Amino acid sequence: MNHLVPISTSPALPVLVVAAGERASTRFLEFFAANIRNPHSRRAYYRATAEFLDWCADAGVPSIGAVQPVHVATWIEVSSLLLAAPSVKQRLAALRHLFDWLVNGQVVPINPVHTVRGPRHVVTCGRTPVLDPAEARALLDSIDTSTHAGLRDRALIGLMVYSFARIGAALGMAVEDVYTQNRRLWVRLREKGGKRHAMPCHHNLEEYLTAYLDGAGLRDDPERPLFRTIGRGTGQLTRTVLPARNAHAMIRRRAAAAGIATKLGNHSFRATGITAYLKNCGTLEKAAAMANHASTRTTQLYDRRRHEVSLGEVERIVI
Repeated sequence: MNHLVPISTSPALPVLVVAAGERASTRFLEFFAANIRNPHSRRAYYRATAEFLDWCADAGVPSIGAVQPVHVATWIEVSSLLLAAPSVKQRLAALRHLFDWLVNGQVVPINPVHTVRGPRHVVTCGRTPVLDPAEARALLDSIDTSTHAGLRDRALIGLMVYSFARIGAALGMAVEDVYTQNRRLWVRLREKGGKRHAMPCHHNLEEYLTAYLDGAGLRDDPERPLFRTIGRGTGQLTRTVLPARNAHAMIRRRAAAAGIATKLGNHSFRATGITAYLKNCGTLEKAAAMANHASTRTTQLYDRRRHEVSLGEVERIVI
């Protein structure tokens, strides 16, 4: 019979939470353990709330129940001088959700964050760097596939380009998430919010994945991670999933080797694929479905076709 294993380590509690008593401390920890499922959101929210409560402690606030809107507004104002608007809005959202949780748990009487407004931030186009289709092709063709690392890297980049997969969904795949259906290779992705998403493979992606699975001998290990680290000094795949930061470093390294000056990120290939699809007469609605976006407004942030129009207009300035 399986037994629950107690967690031996827990995040340090801010002084203001400890000062409010055991009930407040328990409720504070439950907010991160039970209310937030995404590990990235959990980490970002904890960092934001801990920094705010430490700031309040330094300002002389005696406990978390004594936090007032003026404290929140002042901290947000200070943060706005140091951080970009999206980061400040994320901090404000973290505080708002935390205090809602504490109000519902009867730890504090009111939420002091509700009356505080964050900085204005309007986004009409994403800032993620993208590649021209010719650059993306050059990058993929430049990868040496005589090694396991090369086969893995080409398959990972190809997956993000041709299936519009997020890096988290790509790295979360197991070998068995690449499968055959109706005589065509498909990929199964687990996207944000627990959404399961399946897509047929582009013929280039099918070639990349097949070469990777066969070349690295992964087909007999279906439940293990698809994209794995390379053992130091061995050149062979391990059974450890490739971390996102390692994937980012790999992308930068591969781009530099291919002579691409654009500072690429893990999300760049998602935007590159969506833009290439739309340029070839794809529809926004289908692109949203392929990217597993709930709204086409999100998909439009990845569409960089307007940049080409802007560049063309700039070149009309003849002096």
